[in-house]
Amino acid sequence: MLELSAPRLACPVFTGEDEGTPEDSAGPEAVAAPTPEITLEVSPPTEAVAAGKDPIGAEGQEVTESQPIVTEVTEPQPMGAEVMGPEPIVTEVTDQEPVVAEAAEPKTEPVVVEVTDAGPTAAAVPESAQPLVAEVKDLEPVEAVEVKEEAPRASPPPAPPVTAEKAADTEPVVMVITPPQPSTDKDDDATTSTPSPTPPEDGNTLKKLSIDLPNDSIPQSAMGRKDSVWSLGEGQPPEDLDKSIEPPPLSTLLIERPETSSISVGDDITFVAKVEAKDLLRKPTIKWFKGKWMDLASKTGKHLQLKESFDRFSKIHTFEMHIIKAKTNYAGNYRCEVNYKDKFDSCSFDLEVKEIETGQSNVDIRSAFKRSSEGQEDAGELDFSGLLKHREPKQEEAPDVDVWEILKNARPDEYERIAFEYGITDLRGLLKRLKKTTKVVKKSEAFAKKLDPAYQADKGGKIRLVVDLADPTVELKWYKNGQEIRPTPKYIFEHKGTQRIMVINNCQINDDAAYSVSAGDEKCSTELFVKELPVNIVKHLEPVKTTVNERIELECEVTEEGAKVKWMKNGVEVPTGVRSRYRVKSEGTKHWLIIDDATKEDTGTYSLKATGGTTEAHVQVDLKPLKIFQDLQDMTVLLGQPLPLHLEISPGNVPGRWYRNGQLIQSSDRINILHRARNHRLEVQATTIHDAGDYMFVPEGYSQSLTCKVQVHDPPRVHLEALNAPDNTITIVAGNKLRLEVPISGEPAPRVVWMKGERVILDSGNRVRAETYADHTSLTIDVTEREDSGNYKIVLQNDAGEDSATVKVKVVDIPDAPEAPLVPVVGGDWCSMTWEPPHYDGGSPILGYFIERKKKQSSRWMRLNFDLCKETTFEPKKMIEGVPYEVRIFAVNAIGVSKPSGPSKAFVPLAVTSEPTMLVVDDVTDDTVTMKWRPPDTIGAAGLDGYLVEYQIEGSDEWIIANPELTEKTKYTITGLPTEVKIQVRVKAINAAGASTPRTTQHAILVKEVIEPPKIRIPRHLKQTYVRKVGEAVNLVVPFMGKPRPKVSWLKDGGEVEPTQVNIRNTECDSIFFIRKAERKHSGKYEMTVQVEKHTDTAILDIQIVDLPGPPQCVKIEEVWGENVALDWSPPKDNGNAPITGYTIQKADKKTMEWYTCIEHYHRTCLTITDLVVGNEYFFRIYAENMCGLSESATATKDSALIVKQGLHLKHPEYIDRDFTEPPKFTQPLNNILAVAGYNATLNCSVRANPRPKIIWMKNKIAIIDDPRYRMFSNQGVCTLEIRKPSPYDGGVYSCKAINDLGEAQVECKLEVKVPVQE
Repeated sequence: MLELSAPRLACPVFTGEDEGTPEDSAGPEAVAAPTPEITLEVSPPTEAVAAGKDPIGAEGQEVTESQPIVTEVTEPQPMGAEVMGPEPIVTEVTDQEPVVAEAAEPKTEPVVVEVTDAGPTAAAVPESAQPLVAEVKDLEPVEAVEVKEEAPRASPPPAPPVTAEKAADTEPVVMVITPPQPSTDKDDDATTSTPSPTPPEDGNTLKKLSIDLPNDSIPQSAMGRKDSVWSLGEGQPPEDLDKSIEPPPLSTLLIERPETSSISVGDDITFVAKVEAKDLLRKPTIKWFKGKWMDLASKTGKHLQLKESFDRFSKIHTFEMHIIKAKTNYAGNYRCEVNYKDKFDSCSFDLEVKEIETGQSNVDIRSAFKRSSEGQEDAGELDFSGLLKHREPKQEEAPDVDVWEILKNARPDEYERIAFEYGITDLRGLLKRLKKTTKVVKKSEAFAKKLDPAYQADKGGKIRLVVDLADPTVELKWYKNGQEIRPTPKYIFEHKGTQRIMVINNCQINDDAAYSVSAGDEKCSTELFVKELPVNIVKHLEPVKTTVNERIELECEVTEEGAKVKWMKNGVEVPTGVRSRYRVKSEGTKHWLIIDDATKEDTGTYSLKATGGTTEAHVQVDLKPLKIFQDLQDMTVLLGQPLPLHLEISPGNVPGRWYRNGQLIQSSDRINILHRARNHRLEVQATTIHDAGDYMFVPEGYSQSLTCKVQVHDPPRVHLEALNAPDNTITIVAGNKLRLEVPISGEPAPRVVWMKGERVILDSGNRVRAETYADHTSLTIDVTEREDSGNYKIVLQNDAGEDSATVKVKVVDIPDAPEAPLVPVVGGDWCSMTWEPPHYDGGSPILGYFIERKKKQSSRWMRLNFDLCKETTFEPKKMIEGVPYEVRIFAVNAIGVSKPSGPSKAFVPLAVTSEPTMLVVDDVTDDTVTMKWRPPDTIGAAGLDGYLVEYQIEGSDEWIIANPELTEKTKYTITGLPTEVKIQVRVKAINAAGASTPRTTQHAILVKEVIEPPKIRIPRHLKQTYVRKVGEAVNLVVPFMGKPRPKVSWLKDGGEVEPTQVNIRNTECDSIFFIRKAERKHSGKYEMTVQVEKHTDTAILDIQIVDLPGPPQCVKIEEVWGENVALDWSPPKDNGNAPITGYTIQKADKKTMEWYTCIEHYHRTCLTITDLVVGNEYFFRIYAENMCGLSESATATKDSALIVKQGLHLKHPEYIDRDFTEPPKFTQPLNNILAVAGYNATLNCSVRANPRPKIIWMKNKIAIIDDPRYRMFSNQGVCTLEIRKPSPYDGGVYSCKAINDLGEAQVECKLEVKVPVQE
């Protein structure tokens, strides 16, 4: 094994100054630049291999191959100025081949450094640098690597180790390290290598191991893809080095971070992250990434599951990522990011998937490095790498070009363009495969031998950097961290033939840097590591035992002057600030820790840590013995006098605490606590009773205490002001418990006596008793009564004096119940009630009254007022008429509500009806007047007993009762009136509540009969022919008007109406025409005449009684041909007093004589029946049909029609075309109509014409066009005009005109619109 110190990063951000401060730093904008990765290959020393010895570890122990080696990497620390000592790295090396250093330009390609150092190499790494995280780039197992500290250091706990296993193959181990800042000199190489002798030939090679900085050391925008090491970006300009780098803000969201782990193929693994939610108002947001860009939230499935949980007791969010049945392409770097508002935290971790690699078959590079697509077996996996596992290539055409040769000959900055051009999408697999290819090292033209990759020197020693030139005449320049080096006593340049040597004398920590030499256009670089020798302890600390307030001085001596050491107390670093009690002093190699004024808390184990060892000693600080010069004395003081307590003890600087009755006494305005040297004083300015008790002083740190007793005397006193009662009067409600507590004072405790008048109240009383306590006395009355009112006297006596006071107790109660109220007035839904105040008001004025009512049959009382009624009268309203009610009263004072009064006498609210409505004159004769009216709108619960009719003769003030007894009808005739006088009439509605308001006629009525001409009001349906069937009843009512009563007469066709045939009954306003069973002889025109004196009015009624028609006549078979028979017949002789509407034709086969209907509702008298069966013989019969139905019998053909099978010839008859055209002719004229205003009226007529005529309706010979009040219809020759809700204005002469090409015709009628009389 070979022990190597961790190499210092080849980055000019920090320089090894003695003070540990950064010399140059990159500005904030430089952080955003992509960071180059450095590849380091390590080989074992030749001597170790040649001698066949096992390598020796850092502590001198032997390391075997089977011993596990772990790389320990510390957590990131804030970027600081101090440069700490080197950290040795123990690395197992299996390669025995020589390794050649190779430097690449940092802007375009990674820098590869191969190290073959024969001995341990140490380098000072700044503590502020970020930790290194190891990642296994290859899928093959490698041997573990362990990084150990050279000396104990106070550092954060190490991060989880990165382990690897040794493989059986021969590939080298490559450590890829990402420095924290890019190089400041674009001409400098990114890394250097240490010299290594040529090892013996061996086929063994090393495995690759990648070490990356954490994600939060560089912003996400500044970092390229982790697997794209060839994408370096721009370097940092030198002028940006003067800008300081602010450390990123630390976040503590994650309390448990996912750990780097290793599993085998097919196993499951779970990564856990926990966030404490005590200070979070909502759940934080977490994201899981693979690499730098792949969000795993979209990759969940059978191989990946993300879970979240929350523990309500511990307030911790737990986030888990489960990987199920891992595959080889799942290996790589993962990242967990947590966000909450403005807080952010992240953690990177690695996953290694172990599997024995099998040989890969030759595949097409363009198909091998394409990502898997949907539908393939690896679709939806965690990685897109397709080259890392064996897959059967698709049968595609061979590539036209050799992409490998193009990639080998191209610069790294051209890889992305070439991959895009040839369709290669898996850049990570491309880089891995490309790294395995052998690079051809170009021979340098300027250097015969370049600088070794790395050099090591001890602090204070000397080092020689040698380079051999191929051309001695080439100008040579040396650089340190990009800055040119000039010859000084420290730097000496020597020339020996073609060798150029730079000697560095007295190497210090700041000489630990990157060096380079340029010869013309070529340059070679190296790195110098200055090893700082450990600081050992020469003189150890000695234990100290002392007392408080003494000086403690710990002394230690080390081997080096100005060495940095660390003082610790009980394992914790001692604070040495300006305000610290500890002082640190150093002179040369000696170091002191000084405590000027020791306390007991300074006891402990103190230690000093140096890089070469630790020394410790125990310090014991004890208390000094306590001496009492003056003890506390017992005291007695008067109330209000000052109380001084004094004592004197030694040592004088010992503080103490004062206690009274075990309670700590604090300094206040009244109490002063003084401490001067050995004297301790407690001064109370004005003593109170509470200041009496046992006092104690306890020195701090001692178990001994000093005590005394203080007594305070006070004369007795009654403190009535504490009652806060006006005039010392206590008011209490009767029935409640009274406990009157009066504070008293006096020392010693006084004797208390309570008295009411001359009676002493004892403490043994039952209901009324007195009790005395230390600071107060009380009077208790369990249930107060009215008799308890009065003055109570308190008498106090003790040795110091006497005091007395008087307290007045007033017992108040609710008032007595009032007497039952009276209800003098009752209305329809209201009443008026009065009452008297109660006899006793309860000792408090009456504030008002509450009123309640209930139905007599009910037991539920309802409160009528929610605001107190101040008066002794009240009007309840909104009662139900006709229901008996009762009311009662409650009296209210400040104490409460009295008991209810007795209920009042029951009363029933009743109201008279409203006045009668629509009083009009119905009839007037020479001595009578008939009035009619309608009932009142509101009758009420009392009902309506009847009406009272009164009249008043004009010129008189007396109203005369027309009906001595009430009439229940709404019509009454006043008789016995003188002729030709004028009277006024009024009507009252009477019920149990009385008479209503009268309804009086508006105008005087003249008592004289008026003649009204007769007028017949024919109903609408009688204005047309009235049709009824034989046997039906005819019942017609024809109203008429006229005064006096008209005479009615009926005529039929100009003759008298036979009473045996028609029943006629006449009334004053109508005539009833009745036929019980109509016959055809009842048809005809009936004339009705109404006559009043010389005035007459006539109306004609057309009555038509219809019956079934007779059978058709002369039914015969005109012709038979083929399957057709032509029939002809004549209309029936008797049409049933109604037009024939059609015929029904039936046929019957001669064999069966079963009749079947051929056609119905046929209008003509000839018909051809078709589709008859050939060979059959048929008979035919025909029924006639009118509005009553089919005729009772049918007329059959005498002969039959035989349908001959063959030999029949059709004889075509000759027909003369009939001319159906005709001019318009009205078959039904318009009838005069009497319409009622507000009801629709209809005018009907029928016209026959061919061709179809144009119909024009006219009113008063003016055409009706687009008038919304009229609707016109024409259907099958029937013309209809509908007048919507006509008014008297719509009356007039209406005409209907029909026009076609052959002529025109016109009919007209008269329309009269009558307005109904408003009664």
